[in-house]
Amino acid sequence: MEIYDLRGLNCPLPVLKTQRKLRDMPSGASLWVETSDPLAAIDMPHFCAESGHALVEMVATAGGHRFLIRKG
Repeated sequence: MEIYDLRGLNCPLPVLKTQRKLRDMPSGASLWVETSDPLAAIDMPHFCAESGHALVEMVATAGGHRFLIRKG
């Protein structure tokens, strides 16, 4: 499964780039997103809930967070 590396980007870029990436994927596809922005822990779950995507897993990493998102 692909890991979309968005480390080094600050809010709102991780959410905007994830939104754009998911737009080109088929419904039901999954994507790991890796971020270093501390606000992504708040923004990414909110984005998924508002957009109809499933946040399957959220993992804290040494430099930020990793999110497993399934496109709705």
